[in-house]
Amino acid sequence: MLDSKLLVIKIGSNVLTQENGLPDLGRMEKLVSQIQKLLSAGKKVVLVSSGAVAFGRKSIPLPDKLNPVIKKQIWASTGQIRLINQYQSFFEQNGQAVAQILVTKEDFRDRKHFLNMKNCIQALLSQGILPIINENDTVTITELMFTDNDELASLTAAMINADSLLLLTNVDGIFTGNPSDPESKLIEKVASSMPEVSNYISASKSSFGRGGMLTKYAMAKKSADLGIQVIIANGKSDDVLQQFAAKTLRCTWFEPKKAKQGVKKWLAHGSEYYKGEITVNEGAKASLNSEVIRSLLPIGITQLTGEFVKGDILLIKDEKGHKIGLGRAEYSSKVALEKIGQKNQKALIHYDYLYIFDHD
Repeated sequence: MLDSKLLVIKIGSNVLTQENGLPDLGRMEKLVSQIQKLLSAGKKVVLVSSGAVAFGRKSIPLPDKLNPVIKKQIWASTGQIRLINQYQSFFEQNGQAVAQILVTKEDFRDRKHFLNMKNCIQALLSQGILPIINENDTVTITELMFTDNDELASLTAAMINADSLLLLTNVDGIFTGNPSDPESKLIEKVASSMPEVSNYISASKSSFGRGGMLTKYAMAKKSADLGIQVIIANGKSDDVLQQFAAKTLRCTWFEPKKAKQGVKKWLAHGSEYYKGEITVNEGAKASLNSEVIRSLLPIGITQLTGEFVKGDILLIKDEKGHKIGLGRAEYSSKVALEKIGQKNQKALIHYDYLYIFDHD
């Protein structure tokens, strides 16, 4: 486990929720106290917290027959106020200022919006204020929802160039079978060179959260590939964050690869945000995959689909439909269609804004 200066801590619904579905204030207070100790030790922390629905469920009784989506919106919107107020109350006892940031996937899609959000978080951190981030459940629709807060935490860690991402759940990490099975063993380290371990993971989702361990694994692997160390650990363990700081934590640790540039980190998470698709010929594919960094020129493009403008994320595929990478458009689809296959044209994707998938 590596030293950490800037970390994103994600606290899952199952950590902050009791078995009856109501908030676990005792657990929340202990975690706040531990985060405060990390801050006092000079670490910068961004908190991504679930739990709004539990706080809403506690305060607003709703009829069983009410539409489940409407119920969730009501509980999320009313509970978010209570969740953040509870955090503020606990942190204020330690003299710590907090800020609330509510986001949607759209905030990560647009590069300008993304940079505004990054600047806001960095400004808060520079003033010693703890940002608390959550999805704006009230306005998001299914297609634009984060898989769960693991995805949001992973995106946030990439955005602010965090060195560590802690995903706190209700088990010690990833096991070789169902965590409740005594025969299952904890996978303590996922090295960058290890074969795939996702086949060990139970696909079942948590009681109160939206995602399961498969989501955590996918997001952790992506973050580690971008150079962020990731820890999946049990947030219900009394001293989980102190054990993390002391490097004695029982957990699953993902070994980080060499850190990528900030722009590449943004693009790496763009596989769900792209506005258009580009098909390239074998020559362009070989060029993009070569060790020499090159831009994508119109001469190597055989097909374009979707409407996009300058700054939108594009998916790059080969002629067999295999995904090669992602890039930011230097001009619109209308202009690009006029340039397809032509020599001596400006690159559609500049190499500074190109992210090629790792096909090892």
